[in-house]
Amino acid sequence: MSKEMLNAFAMLEEQKGIKSEIVIEAIEQAITAAYKRQYGQAQNVKVIFDEKKGNFNVYSTREVVDEVFDSRLEISLEDAHELNPHYEIGDKIMFEEKPKDFARTAAGAAKQVIMQKMREEERTIIYNEYSRYKDEIIQGTVEKVDARAVYVNLGRVDALLTKKDQIPQENFHVGDRVKVYVTDVVLTPKGTRVFISRTAPDMLKRMFEKEIPEVFDGTVEIKSIARDAGDRAKVIVQSHDENVDAIGTMVGAKGSRIQGIIRELAGEKMDIIEWSEDKATLVANALKPARIEQVLITADGSSLAVVARDQLSLAIGKRGQNVRLAAHVTNSKIDIKAADEFNMDDYEFVGEDGEEIPTTEVDETLVVEEVVETPEVSESEE
Repeated sequence: MSKEMLNAFAMLEEQKGIKSEIVIEAIEQAITAAYKRQYGQAQNVKVIFDEKKGNFNVYSTREVVDEVFDSRLEISLEDAHELNPHYEIGDKIMFEEKPKDFARTAAGAAKQVIMQKMREEERTIIYNEYSRYKDEIIQGTVEKVDARAVYVNLGRVDALLTKKDQIPQENFHVGDRVKVYVTDVVLTPKGTRVFISRTAPDMLKRMFEKEIPEVFDGTVEIKSIARDAGDRAKVIVQSHDENVDAIGTMVGAKGSRIQGIIRELAGEKMDIIEWSEDKATLVANALKPARIEQVLITADGSSLAVVARDQLSLAIGKRGQNVRLAAHVTNSKIDIKAADEFNMDDYEFVGEDGEEIPTTEVDETLVVEEVVETPEVSESEE
C-alpha cells in the first residue's frame, strides 16, 4: 500500500468528492473484520492508518496479569517488565501484529472498500443530480420500444415510460427526442430509478409555467387540472390582477399562446375555465361548451346541472368525458338533468350556509345567471 494508497485517497476526494476520513475508517473496519475471519478473533485488535507512510498497521492490546490464560489477550507482569519496568497489573499494552501472509488479505480488503465506496458515491451523485428534477419536465432520447414500455435515456440513467404514462395515440421510435414529467426519483441498492410520465396533470401545469410568463410569476394561478391525456383537458385559472384576464392570458389571440402545448401533447384539446368562489358558477363554467341553465347544490353536496334537451349530450360528452372531467377538475359530484325532466320536488337543496332548505324557498341565488365563456382550444385553431 503506501504511496499508491495515498494517491488513491487523493483521487477519490478530488474526483468523486469522497472524504479520505470516511474511506480510511471503512478500510480500518474491513481489515479488522478480515483479521477476525483469518485468525478467529479480533476483540482486542485495532487497525490504525499511518498517514505519513500510507500504511494500515494492525495492533493488538493485551492486559498485564499475574497469570496468563490466553496469550492473545494477556501478558504476564514479568514479560511486561522486560518491556518497561513501570507496567502494573491491569495496564494495557499495544503490540503491532505482523501476521504471516496477512498483508495480501489486508490489501484486498482495502481495495474492496475503495471500490464499494466509489460505487456508493456514484449512486449518491446520480441520485442527487436527478432528484432535483422531481416534479419538473426533462428531455430524453428513446432507446428502445416494446409492448410494455418506451425506454428513455435521460443522460446518466434510463427510465421507463409505461403504457399508463403514455399518451394513447403517440408512437415513438428509437432516436426520438421526448419531453417527460418526472413523478418521482428513488435511490435503490441497484442505483437511481427515475419515474416519468406524459399523462400527469402536473406536466400540463409545468408546460403552462414555461410558456406563459403570467403563470410563471403567479399573476394567473392554475387552480386545478383534469386530463384525458392526448384527448382533452380542463384547466381552472384565476387572475390575481384585476387588469389581467385569466382566460385570455392563457389562450392568447386565436390560441397563439397555447398552440405549442397542444402540439407537444398530441393535439390535446384545452378547456380553460374561469375560477369562481361560487360552487354553482364554477361547475357551470366547467361543463362548457354546453350551455347550462342552472346548477343547484343538493343536500348531499353534489351539484345538479339542468340543461336544455338539445344540450344534454354535449354536457355529458362522448363516453361521459365532459361531465367526468368537470367533476374531477371541480372536485365535485355532478349530475346532469334535462330541463323537461327536472322536478325540483325530487331533490333536497342547501343554501349558501350549508343548511337544508325547502324546495319552495329555492331562489335565484342557486341559479347560475351569468357563466363565463370557456373557450375550447384545439390544434386547428391557428
